[in-house]
Amino acid sequence: MQFDLEETAQRVEEQVDQLSRLCRDDRRGWTRQVFSEPYRESREWVAARMRDAGLEVHRDAAGNLVGRLPGARPAAPALMTGSHTDTVDGGGRFDGVVGVLAAVEVARAVRDSGTPLSRDLLVVDFLGEEPNDFGLSCLGSRSLARELTAADLDRRNGAGRSLARTYEDFGLDPSAVLRPARPGPLHAFVELHIEQGPALEQGGEQIGVVTSVCGIERFVAHFAGREDHAGTRPVADRQDALVAAAEAVLAVRREGCGAPGHGVATATHADNRSPSPNVVPSAVDLRGELRSIDRSWLSGARRRLGETVLAASRGYGVDVEFDWTTDNEVVDADPRAHDVVAATADRLGYSWRPIPSGATHDAVHMAALAPMAMIFVPSRDGRSHCPEEWTDPLEIGRGVHVLGETLRALDTAPL
Repeated sequence: MQFDLEETAQRVEEQVDQLSRLCRDDRRGWTRQVFSEPYRESREWVAARMRDAGLEVHRDAAGNLVGRLPGARPAAPALMTGSHTDTVDGGGRFDGVVGVLAAVEVARAVRDSGTPLSRDLLVVDFLGEEPNDFGLSCLGSRSLARELTAADLDRRNGAGRSLARTYEDFGLDPSAVLRPARPGPLHAFVELHIEQGPALEQGGEQIGVVTSVCGIERFVAHFAGREDHAGTRPVADRQDALVAAAEAVLAVRREGCGAPGHGVATATHADNRSPSPNVVPSAVDLRGELRSIDRSWLSGARRRLGETVLAASRGYGVDVEFDWTTDNEVVDADPRAHDVVAATADRLGYSWRPIPSGATHDAVHMAALAPMAMIFVPSRDGRSHCPEEWTDPLEIGRGVHVLGETLRALDTAPL
């Protein structure tokens, strides 16, 4: 394929700017959360861009926006690429968006080249990749992988509304979401994404070839102490649940500081359920998570953290119970697809490095359906999930180039 780096970079930059305007104007940054009105509008915009690129567009039963570029052998297992366009509250303009717009650009380039792929090319904007009010991420890809459950549909947000009802209000059938029709057999899935960390920029590499995506273990720790008057009960004689939770926050940090490689641990939210200013806290919920590509560290950290927090809480006369959930297991990129990405970056003359992902992605769930690979482009200062999130247009253009040539190579590669 003929490829003009500067022209592609400029076109994607303009499209990122246009899409970023479809967001809530009452929130900081660029907020476009799943099921919101700005999200609905943005998907209409994305569908129009897909059609402009020559794609046949439909929304599947899982809520994913899918564009198909027919190949020379429609019966052959298809190639799939894409990402998501929803954001976190107060997020940036590039997370997920780059992967969707890059996929559309690749489809446009294939169409304009006059040399179709042998396989159909599927471009996907997955529904709701970011965590939401129901505590569940990657809704669209999770659904395609048949990893969404009836229990998930019964989840409630803070207003008591079920996920099933929310799907209905968005025009989707909750029962169909559990077992949506799949797009047929897939030959490979490749996702382009911003790195969301500092490694590529610090190392001076232009492309990251993802080796694996971290596993995520999340917890809610429930601390139960005793209510007392904050002005009359001596401090040394208190069963203060908030103090025990504070010790747990520090324990989480210590666990993360001792993690090998890319392991991290984060306390994310504390909720005092008796917030009166003159009452000793008796009921506190602390939320947090562990992430790593090291499966043994994840299981060990989970055990150590429980033991450490329990011992510290008992010292304050406070009981604690942990509720753990696995958001996703560690998922490795397919080694053959990984090698195709690396060889493509080499052939195009771009510097690259193998890199694990500390963020989760739709690729985690798509790996259950096809050989999976991911391509990273640098993030300035490693910032993401914030208004300061930034990736230079030329860096995105290089990612589009690698994505397009990778898909061309995978089109004929045995996997």
